[in-house]
Amino acid sequence: MPSTAPSITRAERATQNRHRGAVLWLTGLSGAGKSTVAQALARRLFEMDCRSYVLDGDQLRSGLCSDLGFSDAARSENIRRAGELAALFADAGMIVICAFISPFAEDRARARALAPGGDFLEIFCRCPLAVCEERDVKGLYRRARDGRLPQFTGISSPYEAPAAPDLVLDTAGGSVDDALASLLVLLRERRVLHQM
Repeated sequence: MPSTAPSITRAERATQNRHRGAVLWLTGLSGAGKSTVAQALARRLFEMDCRSYVLDGDQLRSGLCSDLGFSDAARSENIRRAGELAALFADAGMIVICAFISPFAEDRARARALAPGGDFLEIFCRCPLAVCEERDVKGLYRRARDGRLPQFTGISSPYEAPAAPDLVLDTAGGSVDDALASLLVLLRERRVLHQM
């Protein structure tokens, strides 16, 4: 059967939603506050009647990426899958908030290249390793220091901090409200929230 209806454009979705689809990629060490900030932003955007969704590392590791380990190659594949999923959400008009350690700059650059229309904002949740270790409710850093958790980012595996992120959040000293205020300013400056 021939199609008679034209496909829905990104511009049409943006008009209906009153915001553009975009990928906000929060990166940082385990315990840096990525998930806390992501969930708080999702709540704020929901209250503003925006369509948003959080993609979290633990969430994907328990489903879509449950077949992957923690070797460098497996981490890269994890981020590749996350980037592909985020790009689809953004193309559908959502503001997708990604909270992934994503330790390698090359993998984050690949995720950026996937985002439709260049709508990718890299947010570095900057937090010293010592503070992240203090916040370690799951005991992951302690297990890594004891040698019971190999290839742990920040201890036995490297983390490449972003060289030129779109935003740096001080998640060691700043509050969640401070982070939200900075993120909303960024979203308005980049015209993701152009009608709000």
